[in-house]
Amino acid sequence: MKPLTRHTPKMIDLPDNRIVLASASTTRHNILTAAGVPHIVDSPEVDECEIKSVLRARNTSGLEIAKALAIAKAMSVSSKYSSAMVLGADQVLQCGGETLDKPVDRNDALRQLRLLRGKTHKLISCAAIVCEGIKIWVAEDTAKLVVRKNASDGFLDEYLSTVGTEALQGPGGYRVEARGAQLFSRIDGSHFTILGLPLLPLLDYLRKNGVLRV
Repeated sequence: MKPLTRHTPKMIDLPDNRIVLASASTTRHNILTAAGVPHIVDSPEVDECEIKSVLRARNTSGLEIAKALAIAKAMSVSSKYSSAMVLGADQVLQCGGETLDKPVDRNDALRQLRLLRGKTHKLISCAAIVCEGIKIWVAEDTAKLVVRKNASDGFLDEYLSTVGTEALQGPGGYRVEARGAQLFSRIDGSHFTILGLPLLPLLDYLRKNGVLRV
C-alpha cells in the first residue's frame, strides 16, 4: 500500500502591486476602486458570530472586537497568497456599553433605531494587513453620530417601510449615504470610516510601501 501523501495547496502569486481585499463587502470594494487602489477580492471564511460571542462574553470593547475581526478575516485569506498584502476590515457600532450587529429583521431595525434615538453612538472601523500569515499593520478610526431626538416613531416606521431590506445591511438599521441621512442631527468623523474602512490611514500605508505612488 502506498503511503498517503499530503498536498500543500499551491500559493497564488498576484501580478504587479495588487493587494487582496478579504471581504464580501461591496461597499469596501467600491471605496478601494474609487480611490484607485489596485486589488482583487477574496471572501474570508470566518465565523463572525462565534468570534463576537466569545469576545462579548469577556466584556471586550467594541474597538477590540472590530480589530479582532479585521485580523481574522485577513488571516483567513492570507494562507492562499504568497507575499501578498491581504486587507481585512470590520466595523462595530457601540452605544454606551452595548455593541450592535446588523438587524435580523424589520422589528430589530426599529428596536435599534429607538435605542439610538437622542444618543451619541460610535461607528468604529478597523483595518488590518496580513502578509504570509503575519500581521504587519493595523489601524482604526471612530466616527460619532447622533440620531435625532425628535425622530418620531411614525417617522422611523415610514423610513423602514421606504428603505426595505436596505435597513438590514448595517448595524443601527441605517445607511448614511442614502435616505438614512435624515435620521441624524449630528455626524462627526470621516465618511469612509462611517462606511466601514479607515481609508486615509490605509492609503498612507500603501504609499509608504510602494503599492501607491507618493
